[in-house]
Amino acid sequence: MRRATITTTHGDDEAAERVAAAVAPDNTAEMATRVEGEAVVTTVAREGTRGLRSTVDDYVVNCRVADRLGGDDGPLAGSADSTARTDDTDTDTNT
Repeated sequence: MRRATITTTHGDDEAAERVAAAVAPDNTAEMATRVEGEAVVTTVAREGTRGLRSTVDDYVVNCRVADRLGGDDGPLAGSADSTARTDDTDTDTNT
């Protein structure tokens, strides 16, 4: 099983809650999203590296959209620009 943890920050606790609420409906059974202060932390598990990479790519796009929609003039107003950090804790380099 391959796992990756994606951590994004959103400026404040409320913005992180909005982003987490926006991305959570797209989570599969192998994904878990939580809020830690101004950060949204999502862990993804997949059997193979390709599936993990694809899921992480999709998640990051969804997270960026949610964050942008939460910008000062967006429908989820209040979110700041996010910064993303990933921690792929169990991935091989052979694809």
